[in-house]
Parts: sequence; structure tokens; C-alpha cells
Amino acid sequence: RLRGAPVAVRFVTNTTKESKRDLLERLTGLGFDIAEHEIFTSLTAARNLLEQQQVRPLLLVDDKALPDFKGIGTDNPNAVVVGLAPEHFHYEMMNRAFR
Repeated sequence: RLRGAPVAVRFVTNTTKESKRDLLERLTGLGFDIAEHEIFTSLTAARNLLEQQQVRPLLLVDDKALPDFKGIGTDNPNAVVVGLAPEHFHYEMMNRAFR
């Protein structure tokens, strides 16, 4: 019924553990008729903000989430993006983030 209605359909999630492409594969595997542009994640919001503010982030996100930041400059970071990535929360990385 939603597809037949005059409204945009979006699938929204706050996950930061996987890329939009991974979510798409999982949802289509479950039988959802969905396109990648219909998925909006917290990573999508973070990327949009990074582009709007024209900053270079240190990405403290799970490696599976990195594809959602392809093309975003990360040299000489002046911002930090934090996601669910316990493997990146160690002294050295936290020190970099605080600097």
C-alpha cells in the first residue's frame, strides 16, 4: 500500500555497524523490495553533515561502515565521527580523537 501511495518510502535505522550496501543485501535477502536510496542511516546523516560542514573526520566506526564514507577526506582530521566500534576504542585512537 505504501508503494502505491503518493509518499516517499524510506527505511530508517540508527545502526553504525554496517554500510548501507550491507543493509540492502540483508533486507533484500529477507524479501524486502527496497532500493539503496530508500535506506537512511545514522551514517548517512553523519556523511551529510561532514559534507555540509566541509570537515575531515577521524572515523571511529566499524570497518564494515567505512564504505559509506568513501570519497570523504580524512587527512589531517578536524572532526571525529563515533560509531559502535569497540575495536577502535583504545588509548592510541582515543588520544588521536581528543587531539
